[in-house]
Amino acid sequence: MKLPKTELPLKKPALLVLAYRYLVRNEAGEVVETPEEMFWRVARAVAEAEREFGEDPERWAERFYHLMASLDFLPNSPTLMNAGLPLGQLSACFVLPVEDSLEGIFETLKNAALIHKSGGGTGFSFSRLRPRGDVVRSTQGVASGPVSFMRVFDAATEAIKQGGKRRGANMGILRIDHPDIEEFIRIKNQPGELTNFNLSVAVTDAFMEAVRKDDLFPLINPRTGREVRRVKARRLFDLLVENAWQTGDPGVIFLDTINRANPTPLLGEIESTNPCGEQPLLPYESCNLGSINLSCFVRDGQVDYGRLRKTVHLAVRFLDDVIEVNRFPLPQIARMTRLTRKIGLGVMGFADMLIELGIPYDSEEAVRLAEELMAFIERESVAASQRLGEERGSFPAFPGSLWEAKGFSAMRNATTTTIAPTGTLSLIAGTSSGIEPLFALAYRRRALGGVEWVEIHEGFLKALKERGLEVESIVERVLETGNLSGISGLPEELRRVFVTAFEVSPESHLAIQTVFQRHTHNAVSKTINLPESATKEEVARIYLKAYELGLKGVTVYRYGSRPEQVLSLPRDRACPDCGERLEPRENCFFCAGCGYSECG
Repeated sequence: MKLPKTELPLKKPALLVLAYRYLVRNEAGEVVETPEEMFWRVARAVAEAEREFGEDPERWAERFYHLMASLDFLPNSPTLMNAGLPLGQLSACFVLPVEDSLEGIFETLKNAALIHKSGGGTGFSFSRLRPRGDVVRSTQGVASGPVSFMRVFDAATEAIKQGGKRRGANMGILRIDHPDIEEFIRIKNQPGELTNFNLSVAVTDAFMEAVRKDDLFPLINPRTGREVRRVKARRLFDLLVENAWQTGDPGVIFLDTINRANPTPLLGEIESTNPCGEQPLLPYESCNLGSINLSCFVRDGQVDYGRLRKTVHLAVRFLDDVIEVNRFPLPQIARMTRLTRKIGLGVMGFADMLIELGIPYDSEEAVRLAEELMAFIERESVAASQRLGEERGSFPAFPGSLWEAKGFSAMRNATTTTIAPTGTLSLIAGTSSGIEPLFALAYRRRALGGVEWVEIHEGFLKALKERGLEVESIVERVLETGNLSGISGLPEELRRVFVTAFEVSPESHLAIQTVFQRHTHNAVSKTINLPESATKEEVARIYLKAYELGLKGVTVYRYGSRPEQVLSLPRDRACPDCGERLEPRENCFFCAGCGYSECG
């Protein structure tokens, strides 16, 4: 594929992804937009919201353009793809309710198809559905249970590519007290099952207490509200652990922890999240996400907090404006989204920032910096939203919200912060993904047309040259394993700073996730990577520790545990669209050759 021309500091993989997935094409399928024109298209479309508040849209469009073109900040993919175009659907995250009736189930399926077509991902709780074998009075038959209907949703998702640019992604959730929970936990053990779903069990405080006490735990029929049977809580917990150890699914979300932080409890309980778990939402809510590229904010060996503050305030305004101009796929979604006006400002490039500062990812210093950074971003995003609330009015559900209870007089957005997986966004920005450590230090890449090249992490290459080390031979070794293990003669501080995901201990992964979660209104997308040798007991300890630490959810992935190797080293898995080696990003994997993406 011919690369688009640009004066922006975009690397080859970024240009390939932009050309294949983001830039406007004509009817002949030819790219007719440059990256600069894309950013202007998005900036002008979003800045049109400013007209509603008596501001000059062109002035704000210029500021929004530089915010994105500098790669300091990028909004979620649907905003880049659809802003300024007829579709105009700009949100990435949606949650739809699944009601306990055939009509309700298939109405949700239709709505999910519309969302997938527009470039969004969907989360569902199937917990309201009556269990397998339960009575269906209208037909005198028996219910087939939640998992059977999940298969229908999975098949429909397989048939629909999101807007022709993003493959369908779903989150399927079932409460731990549902009678069909064991079938749900085991389902991904069967090859080819629910390949378009990430799965999470909604774990309650009552269940965790029953596990702690080694008590029996009641399973409840959601149709009647009555207890069906009791099971050993520890045995159910062990089953959950075993399947996560074997396949990486299901993850867990801590439902009561999430609802204690629900900013609008009067609107109802949160029951599900978006596909990667970082965005808990009420039924029919959506959220607009965007990420600040932390690697752009290191100056003279320090974090440039002055420039970061300005970026946070401008990004919050941008995301609030997105809600104004968004063309929502359903009227129910428009209503709920405008009631709470949730936005999710997060980060990418955390690992690269640490490398620039010479700080190992698995160190106490990294944990301290993570807390300092996210506390700052949370504080400034709240200040920006409060100011917008004073100028434009608070979100309509403000009365009775947690913000009113805390003594705020105004707040524009019910939430302001989310740590999302940044996937193709970090590929465009040329930085590390989300808050994850580096997955590998060097990759072999192949673009459409079969052109191959080696891509080496710039900071790693620079460090090798500065130390006068033999670059070529070291890179060849690194291409085999992705990391520095087994390579002799390297300085210890080099090994420490350039640590990769599977070399980081579970405790260090959890420590980073915990401090980011502490200062994040929504949730944190983070994978606890484990080596192939990790035991089930280690997974159990991670789940128990994550709950104790107040995390809203946790996902583990033991290397080699899935037959299709979702999180694989690049040499192990090829893109089904173009043949490029796939690059893992959190719970998903992405293709640098064409922008193919898939979760679960």
